[in-house]
Amino acid sequence: MPDPLLDVRHLSKHYGSATGLLKRLSGAKSAPLIAVDDVSFTIAQGEIFSLVGESGSGKTTLGRSLLRLIEPTTGEIRFDGTDLCTLDATAMRAMRRQVQMIFQDPYSSLNPRLTVRQTIGEVLRVHAIRPVAQIDARITELLALVGLPAEALDRTPRNFSGGQLQRLGIARALAMEPLFIVADEPVSAVDVSMQAQIMNLLLDLRSRLGLTLLFIAHDLSVVRYLSDRVGVMYMGRIVESGTRNQMFEVARHPYTQALLRAAPRPDPARKGTEAAVRGEPPSPLSPPPGCHFHTRCPFATAICRSTPPPPETVAPGHVVRCHHHAQTHVMP
Repeated sequence: MPDPLLDVRHLSKHYGSATGLLKRLSGAKSAPLIAVDDVSFTIAQGEIFSLVGESGSGKTTLGRSLLRLIEPTTGEIRFDGTDLCTLDATAMRAMRRQVQMIFQDPYSSLNPRLTVRQTIGEVLRVHAIRPVAQIDARITELLALVGLPAEALDRTPRNFSGGQLQRLGIARALAMEPLFIVADEPVSAVDVSMQAQIMNLLLDLRSRLGLTLLFIAHDLSVVRYLSDRVGVMYMGRIVESGTRNQMFEVARHPYTQALLRAAPRPDPARKGTEAAVRGEPPSPLSPPPGCHFHTRCPFATAICRSTPPPPETVAPGHVVRCHHHAQTHVMP
């Protein structure tokens, strides 16, 4: 089996906790906020691996840490055999030609004063991807690749719809000719009519350009349509991962099962949806000991409250962190 394109090992990201004025004056220390907690996974060349979970689970922090837009606290990020965490600023700048990001909000990720020609042209010039004489032609090629007309060259972001702006953000990422892209909820800021078009565009680009993607989302229907493999995050940990079919047909972790039960289904006989998970999530400044999910889990026992569950392989490629995964009810 070939080595994965991306191999993440024991990655964590901690933030110094925010404290009140009295604590700062007294010098009192408090626990850090653990946004990503000992995460390991791999992504093969040409694969789409999706991360799902509730807001605040650490998905975006993990995605940005992979590109070192946020510096990880500990761990390794091996991209094509190179540990990105060991690269200095100059080497990391060169590596960014191969690793890019599509941001969630296309409105805030683009300079409102720059035209499309200026926005993408700046990328091509700064990184010397094309000779100056070929820049306009390359921008036109990129626009065609994402389904935008050549007439868009001299327009500013205010002249585009949300879906068109997201296509422009994709074109800007593709200008670097990357091998790997982190797509951070790229369809959450566009209306439903545009979501399928953006997803189909990403699938087409994966096929045509051989791209590898980490796709971050909270909508399970989007993940099911797009993904090869799926990882489920809860309070900074990946609690279950596997192929698309494993995760949607034989999920073993109670949290994954709760998310699936809450997902809308096109069934007229089904009235509404369940809440994703019962109860309130714990504070990330004071996570519960043992399994972080035990405070909301119907299967929790004493071992769950004291001992973090290790990752267990329950089928080829299907890994779960749950002491009682053998006793949980498999989703129909």
